[in-house]
Amino acid sequence: MCLRPSITHPQTIVIGTRGSALARWQADHVAALLGAAYPDLAVEIAVITTRGDRVLDTPLPLIGGKGVFTAELEHALRGGSIDLAVHSLKDLPTDDPPGLTVGAVPQRAGVHDALVSRAGQTFDSLPPGATIGTSSRRRAAQARHARPDLQIADIRGNVPTRVSKVEDADGPYDATLLAQAGLERLELADRISEVLPLDRMLPAPGQGALGIQCRDDADSRALLSALNHDPTRRAVAAERAFLAGLGGGCALPIAAHGTLDGDTLRLRGRVSAPDGSRQIDVKGEASLSGADPLAAAQALGKKLAEEARAQGAMELLTYPE
Repeated sequence: MCLRPSITHPQTIVIGTRGSALARWQADHVAALLGAAYPDLAVEIAVITTRGDRVLDTPLPLIGGKGVFTAELEHALRGGSIDLAVHSLKDLPTDDPPGLTVGAVPQRAGVHDALVSRAGQTFDSLPPGATIGTSSRRRAAQARHARPDLQIADIRGNVPTRVSKVEDADGPYDATLLAQAGLERLELADRISEVLPLDRMLPAPGQGALGIQCRDDADSRALLSALNHDPTRRAVAAERAFLAGLGGGCALPIAAHGTLDGDTLRLRGRVSAPDGSRQIDVKGEASLSGADPLAAAQALGKKLAEEARAQGAMELLTYPE
């Protein structure tokens, strides 16, 4: 049973978010979930600009992978100017910063990556030498592995900006790779040329899920308990444990996807060489029927990370910036 805080007087909760259309959608979605759980709760949204939003002329891995889209929100949360921060979970570092925690992970959307191409081609029908724009080393590495002939170029900007750059007839990009969930949330699903199968493009740990960050206190955790979706939380806990077990952040070519079938969690993990020359795939399953299903999920992620390490994963992840 969820612990529900006793709200006897009108209260206002301030949600911090980045200013992009997708981030605002995510914050509005969480505000709606809070409103449904607590009809007497007033919710306000505060827009905060992060370093990743300000620096648009540098590839993301070069401006610092961990926390590039989260540090300013976490500072505001610690300082008390906001009560919650809503993140794309795939952007959130795996270690909780001091005094903060992920209080809830709502039900996840689709996890797949999608191709948006100027001429409506699929990944396999892109012409030899076509240019794909992506700022994700994970997507770039897996694309190179599948199609070594493709050119990969950095692309920055929010989701609508990236789509418009691809659709520009005079632009440098023939296609881009984006999360299916983000395109659908922004009502841009009609721009999708192909939803890529998981064998081709395994997603980032936590992709499609939101992480609601709060101060690590009993009241905040109790408030958010009503928004937590246990199957999603357990699946992403395994994925993020796999990432943490490899010492990785969102800037590294590490992918993972967990699914629950009853009490059985199945997890796939992948580490790719940045140039696409090699991929290490691992998979396993675990029962979550014990007393601490979250710990069991994390243990599976750590186990697969060790298996990937034994196959040489760290050699693939050690390369010059």
